Formats: sequence, C-alpha cells, structure tokens
Amino acid sequence: MALTILYIEDHKLVADAVKDTLEAEGWRVVTCVDGAAALTKIASGARYDLLITDNHLPHVDGLELVHYARQLRHRAELPIIMFSAVDCRASAEQAGVDVFLRKPEDTPRLVPVVRQLFNRGA
Repeated sequence: MALTILYIEDHKLVADAVKDTLEAEGWRVVTCVDGAAALTKIASGARYDLLITDNHLPHVDGLELVHYARQLRHRAELPIIMFSAVDCRASAEQAGVDVFLRKPEDTPRLVPVVRQLFNRGA
C-alpha cells in the first residue's frame, strides 16, 4: 500500500510541483488549499502517514493545524513537516512539528526528509 501524505499549500504552482515530486517517489498525495478544509481532513478517520503544511494559509494557519493534529489521539504521533517561506521554526517546533523546512532553499531536502520520517515509523 502506498504511503499517503496530506499536503496543505495554497499556492497552486508550489503545490503542483511538490505533489509531482512526491508522487514520483511512489507516494500518494492528498492536497488541500486552505486551513479550514485541512482541519476537516485532519479530524477525519482517513489514513495519512505524513502531514506537510505551509504556515500562511487561508482561514487557519499551519501552526494552528499542527496544534490541532497534536491534540487528536489518532494524529498525535503523525509525522509533520512545516514547509514555509517564513522563518517560523521556533513556533513550529513548539507547536509540535517534526521537521521545519524553508521554501525555496530547503526544497532539495524535502524528499530525503520524507523518506527519513517514513523509515523512522517503519
């Protein structure tokens, strides 16, 4: 079964490029363009093996999504990457992300980091 990533990003070009990159690795990617819709997906019983979120999102920001996911029993251990153009590393780590990556400079690190998180959970 392919590993499933929930990816929350409101910038279409970035979302499409990252989704294509992750799917090329054989992973299934479910995208979401705003924080409010992401809350619903996170609360659902759908299986996600990883959450990748931007911080600046319409309606609900990435930090709030991370806080919310960490409060849910079925998402508390879900690996989370914050992939943001804004340096909010300290706030993201305090919220509970496993890894903070900056756009665009850390883009080449995304696939290796995802692979590392998946291997950690195996």
